[in-house]
Amino acid sequence: MAVLGGAAYYDSDPATTEASFAAAMAAGVNHLDVAPQYGRAEELLGPLIPAVRDRLFIACKTLRHSADGVRAQLEASLAVLRCNHIDLYQLHGVTGLDELETRAGAIDAIVAARAEGLCRWIGITGHNLGAPEAHLEALRRHDLDTVMFPVNPRLWSDTVYRRSAEALLDYASEHDVGVMAIKAVAARPWVGPAHTSATWYEPYTGYEEVSRGVRFALSTPGVHAFCTPGDTGVLSVALEAAAASTGMDRAERQAAIAAVADEPIIFPMPAA
Repeated sequence: MAVLGGAAYYDSDPATTEASFAAAMAAGVNHLDVAPQYGRAEELLGPLIPAVRDRLFIACKTLRHSADGVRAQLEASLAVLRCNHIDLYQLHGVTGLDELETRAGAIDAIVAARAEGLCRWIGITGHNLGAPEAHLEALRRHDLDTVMFPVNPRLWSDTVYRRSAEALLDYASEHDVGVMAIKAVAARPWVGPAHTSATWYEPYTGYEEVSRGVRFALSTPGVHAFCTPGDTGVLSVALEAAAASTGMDRAERQAAIAAVADEPIIFPMPAA
């Protein structure tokens, strides 16, 4: 139900990472999502993995385009994470059809890695409004096992995005593709210099608002899990909300959409 988002450890330290990781595992989380792009996350999590590897599903990602580059990055992640295989290896950051076109070599590399046993399943991830359309096309072209894209009430108030997302969800359901939601508790773009969370968008932080986002994502037909936000403080609230989560009926979903319909959409991501 809850996937531990490794981005929370982007600029963390060993003690904070160990305590947070242990708390997530104690809460029943058994799926870690991490990437080389998440700052120090791989480095900090690597020493913690061997002790729990037999009960931890590890997902990793690559932003690289060439087959050789993808292979080199996969091997580096395996070494840093102290694993002999990754459970799920994902083509990261595919946000539109143009980007998908440039990643053919990368897809070939992750397909080959799956055939070799370096990963068990392969998938695709992406932010931004074009992600659902790009992911649907990727599923039509390639034998992928999972998708990961944004699902939250604000995005569902956008008719165009919702239509694309629901088409992707329908296809995934029909073809036995796993679906993970990201940005479930995203609120709005940051305004001003004072960021109080580590996420690149302003997240909801109160329990009721976080719970609304988590419940909405998990009650969206076709979604199997949500990825926790990239901030250790909000992470603890999201795990609490997930533990108490109950499904939303149609009226509750409509109310959740209406409550945030006037918020600005967080996309596009700010330039690094």
